Formats: sequence, C-alpha cells, structure tokens
Amino acid sequence: MDGMEQKKVEAAPLVTFLSSTIGKKQLVAVSGLLLCGFLVGHLLGNFLLLAGPDSFNIYAYRLTSTPLIYLAEAGLSILFLAHLFLAMNLTYHNKMARPESYYKKTKTGKGANFFSRSMPFTGLIILIFIVTHLMHFKYGSYYSTVVEGKEVRDVYRTVMEYFASPGNSFWYVFAMLALCTHLYHGVQSTFQSLGINSPKWNCTFRLLGRSFGIFVPMGFILLTLWCYFQQSN
Repeated sequence: MDGMEQKKVEAAPLVTFLSSTIGKKQLVAVSGLLLCGFLVGHLLGNFLLLAGPDSFNIYAYRLTSTPLIYLAEAGLSILFLAHLFLAMNLTYHNKMARPESYYKKTKTGKGANFFSRSMPFTGLIILIFIVTHLMHFKYGSYYSTVVEGKEVRDVYRTVMEYFASPGNSFWYVFAMLALCTHLYHGVQSTFQSLGINSPKWNCTFRLLGRSFGIFVPMGFILLTLWCYFQQSN
C-alpha cells in the first residue's frame, strides 16, 4: 500500500464520523461556538459607539484597513454557511427519520420546548438580518471624516442615521430577540453535542449557555436603543 492509499484509509473513519449525525452535531456545535466568539468581539467593538465618533471611527478604520480582514471575512462566511447548511441538514434528516412529528411532546411531558422548536425559524430571521445588516452598514451610505490626521470612513454617522429610523431600530431589536431565542437553546445544547456533560456540571452549563444567550443580544439591544434616543433628542 503506497502513502496515498494509506492516508485515504486513515482518513476514512474521520470522514465517516463527520458524515454521521453525531459528527454533524459536533460540527454545528463547534461552528456555533466560534460564531459566538465573533459575536462577543463584535459587541465589544460596538460599545465604542458610547465613546463618541472619533473612537468608533478609528476602531472601524483599524479593523478594516488590514489585509487580513479579507481572510477573516472569508473564514467567517465559510463558518456561517457551514453552520447553516449542517443545521438545515440535521433538521431535514430528523424530520425524515420521525415523520410523525419530531417536535411532538411525549406522554411523559418531555420533548422539544419553544426554544428548540423555534431554532429553524430564528435561524432564518438571523440569516435575513445578516443580509440587511451588510447592506446597510458594510455597503451602505459612505461618509468621510478626519480622525488623528487620517481621512477615514465615518461609520459612526452611518450607524446613527440608520438607528434614527424607528422602523430600522424595531427590526434590529426584533432580530436580536430572535438571536436571544436561538442562543438560549443553542449554546447550552452545544455542551451536550460535544459530550461535555455530566450530572455534576449540567446545571452550570445550562446557566452559562442561557446567560450568554440573554446578555449578548441584550447588549446589542441596549446599544440600539441608545443610538435611537440619541438621535431623538
């Protein structure tokens, strides 16, 4: 057996595992955790809105002026699409395997709750939100300003103009509530998918997952309301 054939034989069990339901669930879990890390970083950066136009604009300039941003954006896009595709694939196969109703509660009262049942729908809302978010902020109105002697894009003005609209602010808050619902179930179930669960730590994992699912979207909502009322005054 030559080296190439040996590598194929060694890779076969890994491919088989990743193609299985358990493997796909773990890939969804890992991609979801990485996306959660992005959410935290994005939220922390957005809090610079509170520091004023110059601080936020120079942050946005430094973030987007490095050539690595293209690699980061490509990696983030692949990560999101992989998470979306695998989640849809799992949902489809679960329904096919249990056509009577995957989401039907059992006689013992156990079964999918509101948060788990809503995962496909909140996921769709998040997808629509990401598309509109990119349209309005990344590819939206362009203004220039000078910060620290450099001409940079006035992203602060673009953001504040967007949230001056009650409709835009309402849509953003609605999408963040959908994200809250999605994360509330998704983060805590990640530990189970990865096999990181035990009677001793399950309560802690649930608390961590639910806390993350609540506080991160609430951070975005608070910033949205702050921007809206800043423009209203």
